[in-house]
Amino acid sequence: MPSTPSHTTVTGRASNPTPNHIPSIRAGSATVRDLFAASLIAADPTSFTARAVRLRLPDDRNASRPSWIIALGKAASTMARAAVHEMNQRNAVIAGGLIVAPSVGDVPHSSLVGIAGDHPHPRERSALAADALADLCDRVTGDQVVFVLLSGGASSLVGAPVDGLELSHLAALSDALLRSGLDIGRVNAIRKRFLRWGAGRLAARLAPARVEQIVLSDVIGDDLAHIASGPCVPDHTTAVQVRRLIDDAELTDRLPAPLLRYLDEVMRGERAETPKPESPGFLHLGVPAVQGNGGVLEAGALRARVLGFDPVVIVSEPLRGEAAHVGARVAAAALALPRGGVALWGGETSVTLGDRHGHGGRCQELALAAAIALSESGVDASGVTILAAGTDGCDGPTDAAGAIVDAHSVPRMTKAGVDPRSALRGHDSYKAHHLAGTLLKTGLTGTNVADVVIAVRM
Repeated sequence: MPSTPSHTTVTGRASNPTPNHIPSIRAGSATVRDLFAASLIAADPTSFTARAVRLRLPDDRNASRPSWIIALGKAASTMARAAVHEMNQRNAVIAGGLIVAPSVGDVPHSSLVGIAGDHPHPRERSALAADALADLCDRVTGDQVVFVLLSGGASSLVGAPVDGLELSHLAALSDALLRSGLDIGRVNAIRKRFLRWGAGRLAARLAPARVEQIVLSDVIGDDLAHIASGPCVPDHTTAVQVRRLIDDAELTDRLPAPLLRYLDEVMRGERAETPKPESPGFLHLGVPAVQGNGGVLEAGALRARVLGFDPVVIVSEPLRGEAAHVGARVAAAALALPRGGVALWGGETSVTLGDRHGHGGRCQELALAAAIALSESGVDASGVTILAAGTDGCDGPTDAAGAIVDAHSVPRMTKAGVDPRSALRGHDSYKAHHLAGTLLKTGLTGTNVADVVIAVRM
């Protein structure tokens, strides 16, 4: 998490401020870092998980009823630790559990097992994690409670294919979807169809045990069917619809033939459809607890107001679509801000990759496009700074959360020997930001509630 720079606190909310109302010692870069740090504090899954577990633990009459913990995703370790702490406080019996995360340190309870899966592409470690999840499900009995703690990245971390398909087929699917430019909703509708634990299959396997979902949402709108590929949610999409999505996205020739044959077999009734709402596996689900992107933006906005910025606007329309196009639109909106104004966006863009491309992530590409737009606007961009970052601290397959840019970023890239426009066309944003010193590196944050973009005009 980025450190919070020293600052002068301005109480209340300024009215029509001049630049003097904004503490002069705070540069634009320091300001957006500060606002992003405030957002990440709100995204901390610890208190959210603890409260959700507390409200869902068996009452005193059933205190000895054993509970299991299944924590999957980028925030799995943090969420599991919070759940164990809350259960210990209430003297609840922990029967066992599984934590699957990108990396796993010390597990918080002797009965829990920690496994590192693969991300962003499922490989052998993910397949082993999926097998471990199957072993745990076999040990759960119908009179027990299972706390399923989900966060973004779970689709890959336990990403094993359904019976009859191979891990290589899933890897090819993952690569094709990553390059497709499809929005997260359509990506998940396709991907979960082929995942061993996606599309409601985990709930079906755990039934008739009671399943309590506690979900850290990386999907705008918090649709549980799309978060972590919906392991405990009915799948409303049919095989016919999935095949149509694949055809419309022109992915048919890019996917391994066994994937398409699998869909054909489901359509012919030779294989079972995914669990639908009427499936008995969903009769034992509790009311899910969900924390998403909205609260994160509110926290960043509140911090901005405390610092005296006005106006402070949370843009209601979520970020979606091609990152480069969105970056240009964000820059235009930032240029329209008055001095002392702040705008915040949440969402998740996409990047359509060709056969040859460079290195970067969607937030870095968005920021690069914004930097180019700011540079082209000349003096109009004075005082504008834009941050684009993933709340998990990892943007694409890189070590950066995103980037922070202003009107001086493009000249610095050019001076360092990089053509920013060529880098944007070639999806090589990381190198451009690295040489310009505009990368934002926070390290893994232990949370994941989609992306945040912040624009400030000093």
